[in-house]
Amino acid sequence: MQLSEKQKSLVEDLMSQEELCIEKYSQYKNLAKDEELKNLFGKMREDEEQHYSSLQHLLEGKCPELNDKNHAKLEYNPVAAYAGNCNTEDKAHDQYLCTDSITTEKYISTAYNDDLFQFGESNVRDLLNNIQTDEQKHAEMIHKYKEINKMT
Repeated sequence: MQLSEKQKSLVEDLMSQEELCIEKYSQYKNLAKDEELKNLFGKMREDEEQHYSSLQHLLEGKCPELNDKNHAKLEYNPVAAYAGNCNTEDKAHDQYLCTDSITTEKYISTAYNDDLFQFGESNVRDLLNNIQTDEQKHAEMIHKYKEINKMT
């Protein structure tokens, strides 16, 4: 498969966004106060690494096959960490990380949505759509975490 210069540029931009997510979730995993949130950020980092790898293959002219490994799992049922007399400073800190992460996921999901329309090949569009869905699921998982922990 041969990508146009415009398509290559779009894929490279998406890769830079994925690199940012990988770095952010690596840092956020270390910064989070709650173990549940640390684990969530670690899982999201792994997903972003898979996205980056898929885009790298695309840039090399190969579109990876889609399978369960390529797709974030939707079923996420977090356990509340901040209930009762919790450390409100830690909760506020973790809430900030969550809110920033949702903003990041909204941005990158929109980028995938816009960029996939620049590709005519069904398998490439399916890949980009799959990644976009993962990004939306990341935001949903963070939202569930915030909800169970009563973070507004």
